[in-house]
Formats: sequence, C-alpha cells, structure tokens
Amino acid sequence: MSLPATPTKPQFFALVPCAGSGSRAGTGLPKQYARLGAQTVVAHTLSALAQVRRLAATLVVLAPGDAGQAIAPGAKLWLAQCGGASRAASVANGLAELRRRGAGSDDWVLVHDAARCLLRPAWVDRLIDACLDDPVGGLLALPLADTLKRADSDAHAAARVAATLPRQRLWAAQTPQMFRLGLLQRALAEAGAEVTDEASAVEALGLQPRLVPGDAENFKLTWPADFGLAERLLAVRQTELAA
Repeated sequence: MSLPATPTKPQFFALVPCAGSGSRAGTGLPKQYARLGAQTVVAHTLSALAQVRRLAATLVVLAPGDAGQAIAPGAKLWLAQCGGASRAASVANGLAELRRRGAGSDDWVLVHDAARCLLRPAWVDRLIDACLDDPVGGLLALPLADTLKRADSDAHAAARVAATLPRQRLWAAQTPQMFRLGLLQRALAEAGAEVTDEASAVEALGLQPRLVPGDAENFKLTWPADFGLAERLLAVRQTELAA
C-alpha cells in the first residue's frame, strides 16, 4: 500500500526494525515475538505507535521470510521483509522502502526499537514537539544517574572493575530517534553497519541531535529479567486504567 499524492507539509513516519534474533533475552525465539501478558512484545510497541495521531504510517522491517507472526498490516501499518544483517542495514533498507511508498527526503522518520514495548504515545508526541522545527532532529534519552564502571573483560560472570567513568553530561540513548528521511539515509550510508543507533550516524556527519528527556520505563528488553519487570509495569498500567 502506498501513500496518496505527496502533501506540501512534511509527514511523520515510524520505522520499527524487527529483524533481530534477540539472543541475549533467552526467550528461545526472536524476543519481539515473545509473549508479554496477552500480546507479543512487538504488538505492545505497535499499539502505542498506533495511538500517535501525527504518524502517517508505521513501517515494520522484518527479516526476509518472516511473515510477521500475526502482525496485521493495514492502511497505517506496513510490513516489509527487507531486514539486513545489522540494525543499521535494516533501518537503511526500511528508509528505502518508505521512499518506494511515497515518502520524501523532508519527511520525518521516527525509528523505534521493537523491544521498547512500554512506549507511551505521550513520549512520542513530546519528541515530535521538541524536534519539529529543529534543523537536525533528536532522540529520547535519560541523563545518567548511576555511577559507571568499565569492566576488565566481556565475561559478565567473572568481570572486575577496570575503571570508574565520570557521568557528567552523559545520557542514555533511547528511541524513538527522529530525523529527516534524506539526512538519515545519507548518515547511515556514510557511517556503515557498525553504528548502534541512528543518532550516532548523524553525529558522524558533524551534526548535534537534540536530547529530549525520555522516561525510565522506556527501557529496551534485553535480558531475561527485563521481561518480568515489563510484565509488572504493564500490570500496574492495567490497574491504573481500571481504577
């Protein structure tokens, strides 16, 4: 499904990379398809994005051959089996797909992790409001509160402290990350596959994305314990809605 005639004002699109294996999560299947309460992880994510009225559409980038595990496409929810070998490749392929569907260089793209399934629509609106007139774009992020330690190895069970790092002016990057489609395409093409988020690719062009305060609940499900925490937070939300 494609867009109608290109409007005069820039539009907003969400792009959800959903082609990873999520091997650290211990779920036995790609973590985006793990159950979290009554829905899958990615279903929670897409439900939140569907409530953001300013989004013209959300594109879910799937691995080749992945039918989307009961994700139902529609007028504002698009699926594309164009995932790559890395996150950066999946996003780049997704941007190309958005162009094929009628999006233009000046349209805004909000890239969001499928595994940040506790997303609230208000946080997305906060990002859009903050970046709408920004010349670069920006991302949700949190100022770091914890003391940071660098380990002496990658062995989690046996690592020791190698150094304590200063935390002043350090932020933890979250998603969505919001940039113009044309700018982000150029940034990813020049940065290569090693970048772990869109903002770092844009930074490599010499630009400074805006930091927009996020929320501690907007964490990325990565480790097995994250799923239990997410389930408890979702249960609290359901209780709040029923009150």
